[in-house]
Amino acid sequence: MRVLSGIQPTGRFHWGNYFGAIRQYIELQNENESYYFIANLHALTTIRDKQVLQQNSLDAALDLLALGLNPDKATLFMQSDVPEVSELCWLLMSGTPMGLLERCVSYKDKTAKGLSANAGLFTYPVLQAADILIYDADVVPVGQDQVQHVEVCRDIAQSFNHHFGETFVLPKPRVMPVAAKVPGTDGEKMSKSYDNTIEIFEPLKPQRKKIMRITTDSRPMEDPKDPDSDHLYQLYSLFASDADREAMAAKYRQGGFGYGEVKKAVADASEAYFNEAREKREALAADTKKVAEILGDGAAKARKKAAEVLLRAQQACGVK
Repeated sequence: MRVLSGIQPTGRFHWGNYFGAIRQYIELQNENESYYFIANLHALTTIRDKQVLQQNSLDAALDLLALGLNPDKATLFMQSDVPEVSELCWLLMSGTPMGLLERCVSYKDKTAKGLSANAGLFTYPVLQAADILIYDADVVPVGQDQVQHVEVCRDIAQSFNHHFGETFVLPKPRVMPVAAKVPGTDGEKMSKSYDNTIEIFEPLKPQRKKIMRITTDSRPMEDPKDPDSDHLYQLYSLFASDADREAMAAKYRQGGFGYGEVKKAVADASEAYFNEAREKREALAADTKKVAEILGDGAAKARKKAAEVLLRAQQACGVK
C-alpha cells in the first residue's frame, strides 16, 4: 500500500503539528511504502518572501528527519523538485468544474480569515489532487477536516477516467485517530492562527519561559481540581509516562499545589521527550549537504514514478 502526505512549510512545527499529524505519519512509514513531500508550491499562496520560503522548507526537512522520518523507509522530497506535478495539475484543471472548487471549505475558511483570494488558493485542491494522483497513492492520511480534499481528488480523477479511460488510482482517505487535545498557551487549540504555539525545536530557555506564562485560572492552591478539564494537565499528559500521569492526576484531585509546579513539570517532561530529536536536529543542521542528498534522492525516486503516471495521463487525453 502506498501512503502519501504533504506538509506545508508555512512556519516551524509546533506541538500540535507533532501530536496531531507528524507522529502518525512517521508511524506509517514502518508498515507502508510512504511518500512525504514538503509542499513549497502550496506555500506560495501565502508566503511571498523567497528567503522565508527557502528557510522554512529547509527547517521542515530538518524537523521531519530529526523527529524520526527515515529516508531508508520513506521517500522525502520537495514538491517543486517534481515538475511533473505542475504539468499534471494543468491536465486536471482543464476539466475541473468551477463549482467543485467553490464548494471547498478550506477556500472559504482561508478567505474568511483575511487571506487574499488569489487563483492559487482557489485552485489549491487541483494541485493537491495532482500531488496525490501522480504517485498512484492508495491512502492519504488526513484529519477529519481534510477528508473533503481527498473526496475532491477522487471526483477529479473519476471525471478524467470517465472521459479518457481508466488512468488514475482512486485514493482513499485514512482519517487519523483523534489525537489528544493539544491546547496552546491560552488554553485554546494550538494553532499558528491563534499565535499560541509552542514550537518543537525553539531554544529551551525561551520555550520554558513561554510554558511558565501559560494562562491558568485563579482557583486557590488548596482547592481540588479536575485534571481532565485542565489544559496544563492535558499538555503534561502528552509527554508523561502512565505512572507520572496518574500521579499528577491524583495531585490535582487532592489539591494543595500551585500551577507553577505543573508548568515546571510540563517543561521538564517536554524537554526530555524531544531531547533525542533535538540532538539529532543539531547534527543534521551542521550537515545540510547530507540533507540535500536525502531530498535529492527522494526527488529522483518520486520523479521516476511521477513521469510514469504523467505519461499515462498524457497519452490518455491525447497530448502525447
